[in-house]
Amino acid sequence: MAAEVPGDWGTCPTTPVQGCGKSSGKDKPAARMPGEMDKPLISHHLVDSDGSLAEPPSGAPKVGILGSGDFARSLATRLVGSGFSVVVGSRNPKRTAGLFPSSTQVTFQEEAVSSPGVIFVAVFREHYSSLCGLSDQLTGKILVDVSNPTEQEHLRHRESNAEYLASLFPTCAVVKAFNVISAWTLQAGPRDGNRQVPICSDHPEAKRTISEMVHAMGFMPLDMGSLASAREVEAMPLRLLPAWKVPALLALGLFVCFFAYNFTRDVLQPYVQESKNKFYRLPVSVVNTTLPCVAYVLLSLVYLPGVLAAALQLRRGTKYHRFPDWLDHWLQHRKQIGLLSFFCAALHALYSFCLPLRRSHRYDLVNLAVKQVLANKSHLWVEEEVWRMEIYLSLGVLALGTLSLLAIASLPSIANSLNWREFSFVQSTLGFVALVLSTLHTLTYGWTRAFEESRYKFYLPPTFTLTLLVPCVIILAKGLFLLPCISRRLAKIRRGWEKDGAVKFMLPTDSVLTEKTSHV
Repeated sequence: MAAEVPGDWGTCPTTPVQGCGKSSGKDKPAARMPGEMDKPLISHHLVDSDGSLAEPPSGAPKVGILGSGDFARSLATRLVGSGFSVVVGSRNPKRTAGLFPSSTQVTFQEEAVSSPGVIFVAVFREHYSSLCGLSDQLTGKILVDVSNPTEQEHLRHRESNAEYLASLFPTCAVVKAFNVISAWTLQAGPRDGNRQVPICSDHPEAKRTISEMVHAMGFMPLDMGSLASAREVEAMPLRLLPAWKVPALLALGLFVCFFAYNFTRDVLQPYVQESKNKFYRLPVSVVNTTLPCVAYVLLSLVYLPGVLAAALQLRRGTKYHRFPDWLDHWLQHRKQIGLLSFFCAALHALYSFCLPLRRSHRYDLVNLAVKQVLANKSHLWVEEEVWRMEIYLSLGVLALGTLSLLAIASLPSIANSLNWREFSFVQSTLGFVALVLSTLHTLTYGWTRAFEESRYKFYLPPTFTLTLLVPCVIILAKGLFLLPCISRRLAKIRRGWEKDGAVKFMLPTDSVLTEKTSHV
């Protein structure tokens, strides 16, 4: 998270300079700047009542912070709770003192940097030059840059914020750290997903000192090398779910294609050929017909790259040749594709529950009842349709339940509690079971409709026939891979055997041992 600066930094000069001269004296208190940046991220009452923020021991290491924004407040809270003595430098100490833990010393900038050996610079890049008056006091100290540029600033500047800070203070050891940690994480404590703190610096001793501080604060330091890596470290918070970009675009593309296809069949065709206005079906019915198609195809795309990879290994006779880049990326995105499949399937279930609530559905029921009375039919019961719907719904619930297990097992907290065999069983075996159940669910929905001429509107086949193509190929291929002649060869290849190579051996004849072959 980028360091935030309250109003007391608003009057700092923004002209970039190449070096800093001597201090010109104490900074004058700035005028109070209105706005939400004046508000504390945590209340004063909570700070005083937190027992972990009691007065630190007299021998506690002292750390300085330049800045009094939200990030500086959270950083001070975490440091005090980790046993450090914290002094904060502000242009207006009286106004900002009440926003920090009671054990924190809030003073002017010159006094804040005089004694600590480690100074956290929690200000924005454009305000770095305002610190040049402190160059004499900062000589020989460690400056920790916690700022983040905006996306536009990252593209505009060729050097990172940390490198720019190092050019302004050449007598200091500049370290880039904590820029990927949010203010909320500093207060609430580290979690599994955000425990790592990338660190880079040109000074090994300074890097070691900050790494020890990171450990003391409950995080895990990650050495990223020299300060030249700071630009890469600063780019990390700018990335918005990079692993989800391709799967999300894939899901969106499938949704648009299937939605247009279903719109043509279910709305446009009745309007053109029968003059029936069914545009009211767009918000619910057409969407509900599209979602299971997207979920089903996405689920099949999770297991299709595994089939292609196995086919390549059988064809090459070795596992030591790299897969093509497109296949390698596809394999790496399977988790995201699977979770998007579960998301679409869950939405399909919710939309299905909403179908009887529509006003159009009530009108259809009334019209059906009227037609039944006019036709003098006292009893309507089609045994085949009753059984088909019962089986169809049951298989759908089982498929969604299995997908739910896969989604839950993908959570880091659950996946970390499983060994490799358990995780492989859930993701591979149960995943394939979910694909088979979804296929049976789709086949039961289609029943004999694929062979009825009236279902081919505008000569377009029913949507479910299109979605069955890829899953049926995968299930057929999986069945072929279970044949002894193919499964044994594939198992040997995955254990290191190579065709026309030096490594050749026979697998044990025991079928139980064969099933336990590693699938690396």
